Amino acid sequence: MTTKPLPFGVQATLEFGPTIGFVVAYLILRNETFLIAGTEYTGFVAVTAAFIPVFLIAICALWLLSGRVARIQVATAVMVLVFGGLSVWLNDPRLFKMKPTAVYLALALILGVGLLRGQSWLKYIMEDMIPLKPKGWMILTKRMMGLFLLSAGANELVWRTQSEEFWLFFETLVMPIVVFAFFIMQIGLFIDHATLKPSKKKP
Repeated sequence: MTTKPLPFGVQATLEFGPTIGFVVAYLILRNETFLIAGTEYTGFVAVTAAFIPVFLIAICALWLLSGRVARIQVATAVMVLVFGGLSVWLNDPRLFKMKPTAVYLALALILGVGLLRGQSWLKYIMEDMIPLKPKGWMILTKRMMGLFLLSAGANELVWRTQSEEFWLFFETLVMPIVVFAFFIMQIGLFIDHATLKPSKKKP
């Protein structure tokens, strides 16, 4: 399947719409209780049950429309399906709250294995966005692995010690800001290790 660019609005809706919808639905239904087949479900679990198919449909639509889905999106979809499904099946919202931890640790493990092999596997995901020399990729990979490990620890600390509302806003608002700030702090690395394509000489 050939890849093709999507209008910004369509891509943003498919990538961020399900998460925004999850937050809005939770804020509306968080204090509700739903009785289904004789079992009571909290608003969080009910919203999670609705979020799973919406998220998977959005990923499939993104693939069908653009012909491409990032590996990180595929990994996230698998984690959503596994941990979200277990949360609904076992009626335990704690499992869904563990999902970010599992994602962060899995990414850190993958990057760590690559580093042990003397390779930057981060390069294969991001080389189209950030042109770096091999040394630059190794440095960025180590820093990203550290970020993922710290993020996993932060998620565990927050969901175990804070309210559901606090955890939800932490994951959907604070963590994206942290990741954005992390890449802003890497500007020096990007400049020092950038690869510039040689300009074509005029005849």
